[in-house]
Amino acid sequence: MLSEYSALFIAFFTGLIIMPFVIKLMNKLRADQTEREYIKSHKKKNGTPTMGGIGILIAFLTSSLIFAGFDHSIFPVIILTVGFGAIGFIDDYLKVVLKRTDGLLWWQKLLLQIVFTAIFGIMIARSGNESLYMMIPFTGGKTVNPGFIAWLILFFAVIGTVNGTNFTDGLDGLASSVTIPVALFFAAAALSLKTGYAPAAFAMAGALMAFLFFNSFPAKIFMGDTGSLALGGFVAGMAYALKMPLFILIVGFIYLIEVVSVILQVGYFKASHGKRLFKMAPIHHHFELLGWSETRVVTVFTIVTVLLSVIGWMAM
Repeated sequence: MLSEYSALFIAFFTGLIIMPFVIKLMNKLRADQTEREYIKSHKKKNGTPTMGGIGILIAFLTSSLIFAGFDHSIFPVIILTVGFGAIGFIDDYLKVVLKRTDGLLWWQKLLLQIVFTAIFGIMIARSGNESLYMMIPFTGGKTVNPGFIAWLILFFAVIGTVNGTNFTDGLDGLASSVTIPVALFFAAAALSLKTGYAPAAFAMAGALMAFLFFNSFPAKIFMGDTGSLALGGFVAGMAYALKMPLFILIVGFIYLIEVVSVILQVGYFKASHGKRLFKMAPIHHHFELLGWSETRVVTVFTIVTVLLSVIGWMAM
């Protein structure tokens, strides 16, 4: 049997091979991104192809499915990752290929997210009586049974995490750089807890490392909703598979602060009749407008995530 660590290298080299073809295909389809005009430094990004998340998913799937043949337990994580990636793909295709400005309507996107979360929840619930239990950080591995509200927490955690990763995807390399340490944290946790989920986590880390070769500043391709929604599905899926959804609040802090900054900005704007709490939301754009370069924002957010992943490890 292959070592779990091999999943990282299989996904990495698959990603390196497949991404040039994805870029060529997106250019052929004219699947390019239109950037916000009021961030001057982003104007040069117009015309950059998007939907690069297809390459991430192919690399992730290629590696994960090899290991799924040895251990079927990783299928729920694969389903949630690919399911949310498919939602993002439909949204991207409507917006950037068919040029429909709105893409999926908000209720269509939410309905699809609920469906895939329910499928994932059923698969996890069928895996054992304590499947929806949650490990409490800093208690030495003690778990809590949420009881009848476990399913409500599941939907809130999954959909909230997915939207957080979606908001994080706004700068060259940001979502990828932040998610790599999160994926490696879950890989280490899976190995420590002696579960079969480590290959999926290593596969995502490898796929994202390969994607960064093409997505780091200046990006040759963006991941689009295809990638960002898939990342959210992966993070939430791994967290629940390992009974660690509460740890998303620690290792996924950047996702949390991104989505919270949007909520606070909108709420404050309405309450104050037009005033803004941040220069712009999500919060990475706030730092850009303060004068930070894209690479500085990505570096700082990644360092913060690495440090929080170490804290998450200590919290186990």
